[in-house]
Amino acid sequence: QVQLVESGGGLVQAGGSLRLSCAASGSIGSINAMSWYRQAPGKQRELVARITSSGNTNYTDAVKGRFIISRDNAKNTMYLQMNSLKPEDTADYYCTALISVTMRLRRFWGQGTQVTVSS
Repeated sequence: QVQLVESGGGLVQAGGSLRLSCAASGSIGSINAMSWYRQAPGKQRELVARITSSGNTNYTDAVKGRFIISRDNAKNTMYLQMNSLKPEDTADYYCTALISVTMRLRRFWGQGTQVTVSS
């Protein structure tokens, strides 16, 4: 059984910072790409940032220059450092990863963590 558990969400004022974590646990063979998605009320889930197993990253335009995605492969953990937060960053944030389990590549999702940015 593989689990992804997010943490670090909360309420912050505009201009503030938060750091999200996503820890993978269970019968993990290897972890390929990991990503953060977010879903604001009434909107579709959107990709925020992605990081490959070798550390290559990409970001949606709305967060470029403000958010930093990283991972610690030894800890099976991914992070999202969110700086200069704006009210429009308010959303539920989800981590997802492609994980090899019994030699099969599968996608797993976390349960989400809420981020609220007040103006």
